[in-house]
Amino acid sequence: MNRTRFATFCASVTLAACAQSSTPQSSIPSSSVVQVPGSAVRRAGPLQPLTQRLTSKIQHVVIIIQENRTVNDLFNGLAGADTVRTGQNSHGQSVPLRPRLLTAPYDISHAHSGFVTEYANGQLNGFDLVSSTCKKSGKCPPADIRAYGYVPEPGVEPYYVMARRYAFAKRMFQTNEGPSFPAHQYLLSGTSTISDGSPLRASENPLTPRKKLTGGCDSPTGSLVKLIDQAGQENQSTYPCFNRNSLIALIEAQSLSWHYYQSHIGAGLWEAPDAILSVRNSSQYSTDVVAPPSQILTDVDAGNLANVVWVTPTPAESDHAGINDGSGPSWVASVVNKIGQSSYWASTAIFVTWDDWGGWYDPVAPPQYNSYELSLRVPLIVISPYAKQHYISPNQHEFGSILKFTEEMFGLGSLGTTDVRADDLSDCFNFSKTPSKFTRIPAPLHESYFLRQPISNQSPDDDF
Repeated sequence: MNRTRFATFCASVTLAACAQSSTPQSSIPSSSVVQVPGSAVRRAGPLQPLTQRLTSKIQHVVIIIQENRTVNDLFNGLAGADTVRTGQNSHGQSVPLRPRLLTAPYDISHAHSGFVTEYANGQLNGFDLVSSTCKKSGKCPPADIRAYGYVPEPGVEPYYVMARRYAFAKRMFQTNEGPSFPAHQYLLSGTSTISDGSPLRASENPLTPRKKLTGGCDSPTGSLVKLIDQAGQENQSTYPCFNRNSLIALIEAQSLSWHYYQSHIGAGLWEAPDAILSVRNSSQYSTDVVAPPSQILTDVDAGNLANVVWVTPTPAESDHAGINDGSGPSWVASVVNKIGQSSYWASTAIFVTWDDWGGWYDPVAPPQYNSYELSLRVPLIVISPYAKQHYISPNQHEFGSILKFTEEMFGLGSLGTTDVRADDLSDCFNFSKTPSKFTRIPAPLHESYFLRQPISNQSPDDDF
């Protein structure tokens, strides 16, 4: 894959925090906050806060993060999910969506510029103009129709089983209009804004290009992330290590436990804790940031499931176009099955989502709060003994919704970022119902397959 054009590391980090709060947050520079009229109430249904009396029912929140798919691409044909089999191109023509394997050998731009091209001022007809790359060993369709695809159900059957059995959100929007590095920050902090105290060391030249894409406080000297200003321009860069608040800090303040499972230890685009200085420098980093992600299977067996858990994949398991090996649906099923068949099931809420849209076509235009929020739909499956069954949520959700649910379940308080305006996913739950029993999710690969995989020292090179 030719990365020369992206030598300065195009994992765009937004300056716009875009959350309204009556209390200023020390982690958000006042000059960076975009006040969006009405954004705090701009959603499909009324907020119904989950009260603290329910916290005894949910003692564990598990956030499983996969990569780079839209609702229309991964759940095409799911009843009630508002998917289509044709799209529009920039010439006003109808383009049929063609079936593509999950392992199709090409990748579509999911940089901020890719979103702007595809979104096309709300017309959603620029998908034929977006850039893409094709593996030299692969056979790819013409570039102008690559984004117009969907994965047939048989190739991702475990996902469909989960979506049909539990709650599926058809209006879950990726919060940021860009790639994985900032998306993972949103899933940890509710923002990817920099702070006034960003620790860019004097010895580092902010103009030094890096051909190796990386992100975090362990990044080599000269590593940069691009910044998007309030006008939508990517005209600044900074070292990818930030003084900002995080859900981890709120969890630790309540003496609760957390684990972040990832493909390797160190800086990388999907390794969100490494980019937050307070987390990277804490004593808990060495114990609570865990690799490989399959360690969660062992931890559940050992009775060591933390209160709040993030589970990110290896590249092979990720569903990321052009790099995955098709094992993603089985990987997610193995985590869900392990928890579902354990004593933890009765007190757990599992959220399965995808970090960005991956460049794939989707027919639903997202609300626009500012130059960087919101992006296209990504899938969200809500799994719990208290999740509504066979339910398609019509309400508007975003990454901050998962954070808000977690905050309310554990009485953590608010990050004061996108969790402020987001709903809390309460429409996906019924805490007064009899808890449902767990039935194993059938999957082609058994959990033992993932336990045999070696630890990877490779950081995914995905922010194209």
